[in-house]
Amino acid sequence: MDSLDRYVFKTGFNLFLLVLCSLTAVIWVTQILRQIDLITGQGQTVLVFLGITSLIVPTLMLVLAPIAMLIAVVTTLTKLNNDSELVVISAAGVSPQRLFRPFLLLAVVVCLMVAFIAAWLSPFLQREMNERLAKVRADVVANIVRPGTFTSIERGLTFHIREKRSDSQFGGILIDDFRDPAERATILAEQGNILQTARGTYLVMTDGWVQRRRNADRDPTMVKFERYAFDLSPYTVAGRVSYGLRERYLWELLFPDADDKLLKSAPNQFQVELHDRLVAPLYPLAFVVIAFVLLCTPRSTRQGRMMSTVLVIAGVFGLRIMGFACMAIGQSSPGALYLLYPALLGSIGLGLFAIYTGRGLEYETAVDFRMIRDRLLARLSRPALR
Repeated sequence: MDSLDRYVFKTGFNLFLLVLCSLTAVIWVTQILRQIDLITGQGQTVLVFLGITSLIVPTLMLVLAPIAMLIAVVTTLTKLNNDSELVVISAAGVSPQRLFRPFLLLAVVVCLMVAFIAAWLSPFLQREMNERLAKVRADVVANIVRPGTFTSIERGLTFHIREKRSDSQFGGILIDDFRDPAERATILAEQGNILQTARGTYLVMTDGWVQRRRNADRDPTMVKFERYAFDLSPYTVAGRVSYGLRERYLWELLFPDADDKLLKSAPNQFQVELHDRLVAPLYPLAFVVIAFVLLCTPRSTRQGRMMSTVLVIAGVFGLRIMGFACMAIGQSSPGALYLLYPALLGSIGLGLFAIYTGRGLEYETAVDFRMIRDRLLARLSRPALR
């Protein structure tokens, strides 16, 4: 790698990191608001909240890396052209094939990063986040025993404890349960005890009332009880963590267990997730090739590069929309998933052919707006013929 390669690679890579970090930070802020109940409802600290939500950052980078790569390449080529460096490079005898080498190296680095995230890092961190969330929910008993506070364990379920008499005995219990849209239950009890059994964890309450109100009924029903057990197992057992498709490693999608319940219930979803992981590393390379083909030739300030940039955005946008469409259609028609490969590989192949043969690079896609303006002004300034 000579000085030209190092200069172009460093410029593009620094821009890529800047854009990627900026985009990821913006999207991350919008995503972490979904987990704000870790602080408000589960009583966790800000550090725990940030530690858990930061685990989704690599998953966001998986989607944003090709976009950041495109912006970095377009910005780098525009900067080289505006500073007349492309003109100097071309005048020095450097061919487009030679100039493409640092951009190709940058694309390979990003492709490897995306492949690593898609195959292992993102599923690993998704599993870690699920396990941490399960541990937070497993600590819900410690949260609900705080006297005098209303704690929402999940949407539609609220606890209130008047006093804590021991580690497992409480006084003055209120449970408001409206998880079922058709029915709302309110439980009041004088005292309760946490009971651990082989079947799970239960809050056993004594001397209380249960009020149930169904939407179909006009009046609620009141039942007095001497002993009533409320199941806390879903909120106290941290080991029951199920992994979805996003938490599966790439080799688990390639060679799934034949007895996998998720595979049996949604086989098309397996295919969609697998192909989404496989084509993810191809997007950065395709975006770089498209941008380089349309922007690698030097242009004067009079010619401009607006039309070329518009063509780059249109081509990349169309390719990405096609990817989303194939994934959406593939959930019902798996054959649509295989349309992505010829589209991506064809774009890369045609772009590389144009770069290394020189065909299609020496054209003017930009519109000379200044020339058009001058001609219009000259025509308007002519005296009218009588």
